[in-house]
Amino acid sequence: MFRFLLCSLLALLALPALANEPKTLRYGFEVAETGFDPAQVNDIYSRIVTCEIFDAPLRYAYLAPAGTVEPATATALPEISPDFKTLTVHIKPGIYFTDDPAFNGKRRELVAEDYVYSYKRYFDPRWNSPNIETFEPAEVLGLKELREEAIKTGHFDYDKPIEGLRALDRYTLQIRMAVAQPRFYYNLADASVAGAVAREVVEKYGDAIMEHPVGTGSFKLESWVRSSRMVLVRNPEYREDIYHGHPDPSDTLSVRMANELEGRRLPIIDRVEISVIEENQPRWLSFLNGEYDLLYLMPYDLANLALPNGRPAPNLAKRHIQVERVPRIDVAYILYNMDDPVIGGYTPEKVALRRAINLGYDTNEIIRTYFKMQAFPAQSMILPMTSGYDPSLRSENGITDLPQANALLDEFGYRIAPGSPWRSNPDGSPLVITFTSQPDQHSRIREEIFKKSLASLHIQSDSRIAKWPENLKAARAGKFMVWQLGSSASTPDTNSSFLQAYGPATGADNIVRFKSADFDRLYRQQDALADGPERLVVLRQMQRILTAYAPMKLIAHTYQIDMTYPWVKNYRHWPFMNDNWRYLDIDQALQAPALQGR
Repeated sequence: MFRFLLCSLLALLALPALANEPKTLRYGFEVAETGFDPAQVNDIYSRIVTCEIFDAPLRYAYLAPAGTVEPATATALPEISPDFKTLTVHIKPGIYFTDDPAFNGKRRELVAEDYVYSYKRYFDPRWNSPNIETFEPAEVLGLKELREEAIKTGHFDYDKPIEGLRALDRYTLQIRMAVAQPRFYYNLADASVAGAVAREVVEKYGDAIMEHPVGTGSFKLESWVRSSRMVLVRNPEYREDIYHGHPDPSDTLSVRMANELEGRRLPIIDRVEISVIEENQPRWLSFLNGEYDLLYLMPYDLANLALPNGRPAPNLAKRHIQVERVPRIDVAYILYNMDDPVIGGYTPEKVALRRAINLGYDTNEIIRTYFKMQAFPAQSMILPMTSGYDPSLRSENGITDLPQANALLDEFGYRIAPGSPWRSNPDGSPLVITFTSQPDQHSRIREEIFKKSLASLHIQSDSRIAKWPENLKAARAGKFMVWQLGSSASTPDTNSSFLQAYGPATGADNIVRFKSADFDRLYRQQDALADGPERLVVLRQMQRILTAYAPMKLIAHTYQIDMTYPWVKNYRHWPFMNDNWRYLDIDQALQAPALQGR
């Protein structure tokens, strides 16, 4: 009893001191970031950070029905022409970039020309941007020609006016496209892609711009130790941003949170500290030890331990740890390099090899052992909660059929070599599939399941191990054979999924380097159609092409499990959003006893 009273007294004495401490959110990434330049990054972990540093004209409304868009730096939603080819956005006056030496001591206001410059950067060959496909399929008038001129001359002319991307005045941005784009405005709601950078900053830091993010968002980067630790603090120049929510009345939790947030100025917390811990067990233990307030993406291999029978374990419940389990708008898949001489190609025997591997892959095993039943089989590239998703669809992607897989290999000449347990190529050369992986335990499990699936088909395999950023760089350059990856949707539009097989996106979104004139034609066709039955027919035709050629093996859509301590307020993993820090609060009165006990 005395010990309890003493601890309570110490906690009370600590409250005044904590009240003067910054409200800090602490958590860990499972994968290292690559940098913080919107033109150069497209991995989820870097984009989580850049979403908070940079500002797009629009954003997804927190706690509102999924996919609801609201103004961010814009005064209102875009004005869209009846033919879906022109968007006009009015930018709020009085928004400023964070202070930086690039501005020579002057306050730097955000203007429409900053968005013009930022979006042109995707087409500058210097940056080799993986996000160029945000604008290229729309055929923004003049951007392609500007890029081609830069490739010829070695100089990208940012000062050359183009018809499709203009600042009509200081605060008015206009985007004009050659083709109809009914859903293009979604792209302007993702700050990690559509966020504004200042030209002075890019010109000052040049190739080091990944290390010097300067935006108008709610936070700024205070310190960074690459692949180890990131610290962000509240942006003192951040505009007045007052929360007004419109939650779904049937979602009681969102209604309660929205009521608590209503009328509050954002951001609420002062500081975010992120560590990179790639191994699952140390990351989990760090959370249990109170070193983190938020466990983002609870490791699947700990699901049975943390959520026995689908309920929080007693040790978590005792500490009032909050658990949120929601379906992710994602897909886990195996990518085949279509330019690789062994696994790639479009001839019947190469297609048969990939189809056989897909049919032989043990989807149930990876869902059971890797995802710990926190996933369900994927049937197509159309993700849950995006346009065109059909939960009743069944396809070859969701089937494991070893007899059919082995029969395909036999039929197309992949025979088991005499005196060997392994198959050879049709020309008699050894057949060896190289699987790209990472040096962590989580990745090793995926690697082992893939190799066991190949062994059941009498196919020999080996591995290429490197850190994730190195593997991503190699994959974009086409220097891989097979890699397992995950992809998530950043908008309610399914375009981003099919972009991963669109020919002109090769080397960027199209890592598999798939090329099909029919697929590309259909992609452009559906892109110009409004959502509805006609577009759905085209989307299904595209999926049939991908199933037939098998440039990838779709494995599963997953559930995300996040955990927070009770002092973290207003946290929900919201669809299409990576930028929820500004809405969170830290109850320091609840936090004090926990910090005192550490």
